[in-house]
Amino acid sequence: MNFSGNIWKLYAIRFFHSLIPAYVIERLFWEQRGMTIQMVVYTEIIYAVTVVLLELPSGILADKWSRKHMMTISAWFMCCFFLILTFASGFWHFAAAVFLAGIGRSASSGAENALLYDSLLLDGKEHSFEKVLGRINVCDFTSAILAALCGSLLASRFGFELNYWISLAATLVSLCLSFMLVEPSVTSGAGEPAQIRHSVITSVRFFRNNAGVCLVVLSGMVTGAALNFIYEFWQLYLNRLDIPVIYFGLFSAAFMSLGIPGNMLAPMLIGRFSSRTLLSGVTAVFTAGFLYIWAVHDYTGLAAIFAIGLVSGIVEPVTTGYLHHRIDSSMRATMDSFQSLGLNAAHTVIGLGFGFFSTRYDIFGGYGFIALVCGLFFIYFLIASKSSVNK
Repeated sequence: MNFSGNIWKLYAIRFFHSLIPAYVIERLFWEQRGMTIQMVVYTEIIYAVTVVLLELPSGILADKWSRKHMMTISAWFMCCFFLILTFASGFWHFAAAVFLAGIGRSASSGAENALLYDSLLLDGKEHSFEKVLGRINVCDFTSAILAALCGSLLASRFGFELNYWISLAATLVSLCLSFMLVEPSVTSGAGEPAQIRHSVITSVRFFRNNAGVCLVVLSGMVTGAALNFIYEFWQLYLNRLDIPVIYFGLFSAAFMSLGIPGNMLAPMLIGRFSSRTLLSGVTAVFTAGFLYIWAVHDYTGLAAIFAIGLVSGIVEPVTTGYLHHRIDSSMRATMDSFQSLGLNAAHTVIGLGFGFFSTRYDIFGGYGFIALVCGLFFIYFLIASKSSVNK
């Protein structure tokens, strides 16, 4: 059977999954409904804890049961997420919606990459994984850019709520497309009991015996968590600089478009530079960029944000490809879920510090804390990766 049809379906699913005009005004919408920065951080922690608790069980289910079905479940919960948010008026409404989003995120995190890799594997094209993943991410960015540009215009004319209805419609399309996926018939122990304890022990043993993989995945966790705080709070940052809402879409589109070159060039860069060189360079830019955002409270801080966005695009293809080329299909979704689990664990821990400093020193103080975290990890990565991280 030819599984190449899964590839274009994954492109389409990611396109509609990211066609979310609500994101461009999300923080302002939440603030309008009474959500403070600290409350938002609490919901982020609820989201991250939910994902951490469900990542491994969902990854194991994807490996032992069905990757397609897990992606369908994910799309269903995202529909529920936007439906609740449209009518949300208090903290617990937002908390409930975020909890459902966490379930949806954990259901698809390992399943999507596993389905992609094994679809390519069965067609003898697994060597192009980084290229295809990068292009799917570009499709993701393109859709998000379109949503951001349209979303800011719609919000300035019709208010914030319409954006949430459009976002709900897009997720419904994504749900319908997920039913069209074909399950890859890999030898992965399908039908065997999903023994969580055994899978966890096997995964932990793999990372313990592969220090280089562990360190590369860890770098993706730290930089990914740091980047999330730009995606989640840039609207408040622009608001503090007195930038009108009508320009939010342009900023969002510009920032996301900067991630496209990295995703497209990642396969070429991997061939010319070591993973250690690429990831240490990215971490250095993150550290310098967040330091500048913390220290300088004017429009030039936008240049630092753009620099972070420019280098961030290479991280996922490098780290995810480094992992998937070294694992077996029988544990592919589970191991990928470990990566997502770590990302959300890092997001939870860093989020506590971010919320603490943001409450006392506004959003600038929060970004100063992120700079400290990135700087400390940069030093650690340089020392620890000398002998463990290769091409």
